[in-house]
Amino acid sequence: MEIKFLGACGEVGRSAFLINDEILLDYGMTPSDPPRYPLDGIRPRCVLISHGHLDHTGVLPNLMDLEPDVFMTAITREIAYLLGKDTLRIEERNGNRPFEFEDLKKMYTRTSVVEYREEFELPGGYTATFFDAGHIPGSSSIHLVEPGSKGISLFYTGDMKDTDTHLLKKRDMECPSADVLLVESTYFGREHPDRRELEERFIESIRETLDLGGVALIPCFAIGRTQEILMILHQHGIDPVVDGMGVEVTRQFLREPEFLRESEELKRAFGGATIIKKGKGRKKAIEGPSVIVTTAGMLNGGPAFYYIKKLHDDPLSKILLTGYQVEGTNGRTLLEHGYLDIDGKIIRPKMELEQYDFSAHLDDHGLKQLVKEMCDRGVELVLPIHGEDTAGFAAWIREEIGCDAVAPELGEEIVIEMR
Repeated sequence: MEIKFLGACGEVGRSAFLINDEILLDYGMTPSDPPRYPLDGIRPRCVLISHGHLDHTGVLPNLMDLEPDVFMTAITREIAYLLGKDTLRIEERNGNRPFEFEDLKKMYTRTSVVEYREEFELPGGYTATFFDAGHIPGSSSIHLVEPGSKGISLFYTGDMKDTDTHLLKKRDMECPSADVLLVESTYFGREHPDRRELEERFIESIRETLDLGGVALIPCFAIGRTQEILMILHQHGIDPVVDGMGVEVTRQFLREPEFLRESEELKRAFGGATIIKKGKGRKKAIEGPSVIVTTAGMLNGGPAFYYIKKLHDDPLSKILLTGYQVEGTNGRTLLEHGYLDIDGKIIRPKMELEQYDFSAHLDDHGLKQLVKEMCDRGVELVLPIHGEDTAGFAAWIREEIGCDAVAPELGEEIVIEMR
């Protein structure tokens, strides 16, 4: 087996891995400024998509002229299409055009929908099986097996979560055995806080802001995080304003409740929220006291720009980040340097800034536990990707578990031969 690494090497973003020049696992972009894209020049026969986030699907439409077979879960197809339209709108405004709308439509029509735990055959005699990854609705880990009796098997985690949340059940804990493990490592070296305590601190902070008459601005990812935060707020009797792409994504989730843990709870939370339709709605929302849940989660676009431009001089208001902030994004810059760039203007908000770890990824303990279990069941090579310290993770695996592990570099091709 030969794997070419087109992205997500020592970084979080632009996941893309080409197997034997034929099978592509994900094809995403990094939503930084400017965006970072995976290496190109490939001609895959088919593409397997783990989930709908931009860093895993963002430039998939670019490949449609090659007419590859595309496979993903039903809800991932819908989400990838929604975010694709949004990406076109945003990037055109910035003077970029990563793909054409016709390519996006081709992506949708060329996609075959797959079910969890149902093995299917790919061109060339490969077989693949998707498993629930617990990351966002429809997210998958992928088991891929080469053709022939001596074909090498690979397990690609995608992005994984191993504990229940309000929105989702944890990942499928019965992973198949494999020869090679391609493992995300976003939170290597970091543990997630106790979830109950985290939610209590989050709600307490919001109530403090409301008591002062301020606005609690909660930037959220459209997929998964917006819905989780809505459910947490509703559980504590807080009905927020909701703006941005998260509104349309929530409606899509409610149309496919089989992918959710508590669809009725989400329905109630969404029903209690005030949906913004631009104009006067946004102006009223910032009069305070209010809670605003809006995209983009990394502050690289969306209605969050409008709210920060209007509120940045208000020390009674607050920005509550709820997710990982990728290097090169406004959210990361704001955390590390105290400013952000909105439409070419540098803004240093006087608003309070807080970050809460509502992660939908495995933490350090979960990552290490997964690798231990998989190595005990026959994995001979671990390839950490999708993290800022993949080299450190690979070193830990070699030293503590005794399994061969390599942190791939961008553009590297690794040839695997089993003993």
